Amino acid sequence: CTPLKMEQETGEELCFPKLTNASCRKPGWTWTEAVLPQIMLSSISLLTASLNLLVIISVSHFKQLHTPTNTILLSLAVSDFLLGLLLMPAEIIRNTGCWFLGDLACSLYNSLSFVITSASVGDMVLISVDRYVAICDPLRYPTRVTDTRVKAVVCLCWLCSVIYGCLVVLDDLVKPGRYKSCVGDCLISVDFIAGTVDLIVSFAVPVAVIIVLYMRVFVAAVSQARALRSHVTAVTLQLSVNMTKKSELKAARTLGVLVVVFLICYCPYYCVSLTGEDLLSDTYASYSLFLFYFNSTLNPVIYALFYPWFRKAVKLIVTFQILLPGSCDSNVL
Repeated sequence: CTPLKMEQETGEELCFPKLTNASCRKPGWTWTEAVLPQIMLSSISLLTASLNLLVIISVSHFKQLHTPTNTILLSLAVSDFLLGLLLMPAEIIRNTGCWFLGDLACSLYNSLSFVITSASVGDMVLISVDRYVAICDPLRYPTRVTDTRVKAVVCLCWLCSVIYGCLVVLDDLVKPGRYKSCVGDCLISVDFIAGTVDLIVSFAVPVAVIIVLYMRVFVAAVSQARALRSHVTAVTLQLSVNMTKKSELKAARTLGVLVVVFLICYCPYYCVSLTGEDLLSDTYASYSLFLFYFNSTLNPVIYALFYPWFRKAVKLIVTFQILLPGSCDSNVL
């Protein structure tokens, strides 16, 4: 017998030793190749879920934070929390060991990955639309952006994400495990057509919308600052100029962070998708998918941690003051 055949007969290095001819082989990685990446990725998963859970509790508990803008932020935090709680651990299992959860769980994981990430991207677009209306049309903002309308749009975003996530992997949902090569494998198959559609729907269009809207917000903010500067007296002119420059730089940095982080996290995954091959079973592609997920770790940092109300809310949460009667009416603004 050859060494490979002897290993199969003795059940060594097989995910399912009883399925000698059909089982996948366990990854032959060393401790540093397997355990250290698992610790790192698990820490990122825990951090993602924890940060977004803090956002969820803050916006849900404190009445002062019940605004249309924060409703969208809450939806974003929910999608990112689910990603850190469900998708990241599943990807760790799929990437660093055998898949023991079955074909149906693999198909559901594939579908959920599209549903949750699509909802997250959709919420990012809604936030940019909200900021565009608030700055470019502030007089009509209270009547155009109401709680009822925002909640309806958020629900529609999630509904579209569920439909989209089911349609993209419909073949895999109908017949789970149709693309796997052996038992113990969870393969994400993305052909050229599906990859191109996903690229347009989940990447190209949202990026274009976000860039256009934030550029218009930036231009409007600069125009308003310059208009204000033109009406000040000579005594306060220099102060106004300095404030305007700071405002321009802050707007530019915010736009840069949003777009650059989004591109850095999403580009590697879509580069793999566009190859039209089943490369997502490869280690590099799995890490590109995890980087894709890592955007959800950064979202609460970008959208929430820079707000003073979030820091106040977190302080009340970690000190358990939210358990006190009437804590929902606390002043966090």
